[in-house]
Amino acid sequence: MKATFISKEKNDVKFSMQFTAEEFEKAVEDAYLKNRGKYAIDGFRKGKAPRKLIEAHYGEGIFLEDGINNIFSKSYPSAAEDLGLDPVDRPSVDFEEFEKGKDFTITVTVTVAPEVNVKDYKGVEIDKIIHEITDEDIQKELESIQKRNSRMVLVDRPAKDGDTMLIDYAGFVGDSQFEGGTAERQPLTLGSNTFIPGFEEQLVGASAGDEVDVKVTFPAEYHSEELSGKEAVFKVKVHEIKESEVPEINDEFAKDVSEFDTLEELKNDTRVKLEKTAASKAEYETKNALLEKIYNANEIDIPDVMVEDQIDEMMGEFDNQLRYQGLDLTKYFEYLGKDAAEFRGELRGDAYKKVKTRLLVEAVANAEKLEVSEEEVDNEIKAMAEQYKMDVEKVKKSMMTENFGMLIKDIKMRKAVDLIAEHAAIK
Repeated sequence: MKATFISKEKNDVKFSMQFTAEEFEKAVEDAYLKNRGKYAIDGFRKGKAPRKLIEAHYGEGIFLEDGINNIFSKSYPSAAEDLGLDPVDRPSVDFEEFEKGKDFTITVTVTVAPEVNVKDYKGVEIDKIIHEITDEDIQKELESIQKRNSRMVLVDRPAKDGDTMLIDYAGFVGDSQFEGGTAERQPLTLGSNTFIPGFEEQLVGASAGDEVDVKVTFPAEYHSEELSGKEAVFKVKVHEIKESEVPEINDEFAKDVSEFDTLEELKNDTRVKLEKTAASKAEYETKNALLEKIYNANEIDIPDVMVEDQIDEMMGEFDNQLRYQGLDLTKYFEYLGKDAAEFRGELRGDAYKKVKTRLLVEAVANAEKLEVSEEEVDNEIKAMAEQYKMDVEKVKKSMMTENFGMLIKDIKMRKAVDLIAEHAAIK
């Protein structure tokens, strides 16, 4: 097979793939061997009839289409590679009229990734980003630990905001009890705003054993049309009231929640951890700021198909997130009153930015001729195994057989971003 470049218009490339008569005859013969079992010829068991008899009976071109498809699918990737092309869409194909015993040519038109000559990626100027850790930050973190180690205790007093009540309730519109408005021994934290507006406020001051009529008006935009805008009464029975009891922040607290004996040691350890997190955050924001500068300094003619593919990927990721919550995109669209086309339009700006940024970083990696060592691959696989708590060899086998190319690209991209940061002019 001989691949020949013909022309390029913007990001659409046209090239030809020329096959000798012998190459094409072999492709047709392979198609016959693969498909001969589908055809019945009198006097022959299925799959045993000679090719000439099948062609005479069903038509000379019976195996021609499969032969063309086979030779194209096997040769197209190597042709694109030989010509240095990076296709980003399905190719459009034209076949010349086939003549037995003569060379055969396929003409291909395909959209390719744009050529990017990235500029101004070294010496990028930005202001230094620092996140300082204060005593107030440490205190907030200790209070967060304190809250996580709190416990709920029964109280014998009227309820106040922040308390958690255990209640029965039944909802009525007029004299009719409505469906879905009943529960028994339902926990409710006052002030959480999880119930209809006005509901929780009317339970402040109630005590265990009280029965309270809670009067509310359903919002006009309430999801149930039967209740939308209606006045209702919930008959509520209070079973118990609990409050959150938090431990005092002292040396005993430090012993209970950590491996340290004193509060001072816990504070010092908390400061170290917060400073490490702050440094990582500052590094992340610094790299993003550098990429933003390079993004604004470079123009790229990006094919629409690359943006559409990125939108597909983003929608797929969002759909997976919804499914973890028991939803999907269809239900999400129904809830918001929008459709897929509208949602895709909302994602387009972010998708374009993701594609352009990726192309720029890849261009830096190419310009710097960055390579990935075996040690870097092994370290990446070990980190992934640790993150997902999986066996290293299993992760290695999966990555090497299915995702090796993507793994190499990801490492190379990170090295390119690190290089940009190393050569930045941070003021």
